[in-house]
Amino acid sequence: MARVRLSVPERREALLRAAVEQIEARGVAAVRIADVASALGVSNALVLYHFSTKEKLMAAAFAFAAEGDLAHLRKLLSRRTTALRRLRSAVRWYAPTGQAKGWRLWVEGWAASLREPALREVTGNLDDRWKAALAEVISEGVAAGEFACPDPPATALRLTALLDGLAVQLTSYAGKVPRARAQEWVDEALARELGLERGALSGRED
Repeated sequence: MARVRLSVPERREALLRAAVEQIEARGVAAVRIADVASALGVSNALVLYHFSTKEKLMAAAFAFAAEGDLAHLRKLLSRRTTALRRLRSAVRWYAPTGQAKGWRLWVEGWAASLREPALREVTGNLDDRWKAALAEVISEGVAAGEFACPDPPATALRLTALLDGLAVQLTSYAGKVPRARAQEWVDEALARELGLERGALSGRED
């Protein structure tokens, strides 16, 4: 049976998906061009044709994963409901106790970015855009009178710092922090930052 010929964008996406899977399975340092090529049954030369070095492939793979996460975040924050419900859904989805996948990928990315400028740019850009999106919806909630928050950007920074820290704990030290306890901390922090009682966060997800 003849192999289906992929377009250049389709081939690049397939390579990036394979690279993300290999990073999650092996870690950035251990992944080789050959691993990505083998996962798709293609040659090393084909991978290098699209991404001339491993470093460029790794940076592009993280950027690809980041765009997927940000697309889902935008979907959650664009729902036609209150700012509080949108913010709550986004935070609970992103938290390591929620449905967001790939936390090992991002822990790997943060560690590797200390040595790789290209990766540091990708992870830093994701971090900036995530915080900006949260700060925007928090500002909308303040303007609508749903809750009080004197400094939305600072609140967004503190929330993401908590979520990222919990992600490291739950990913690297499985079992040390019960998932239910971590979710309680996330809800408590969100309520405190918005000047609300924690009960205001209970109820059905939208």
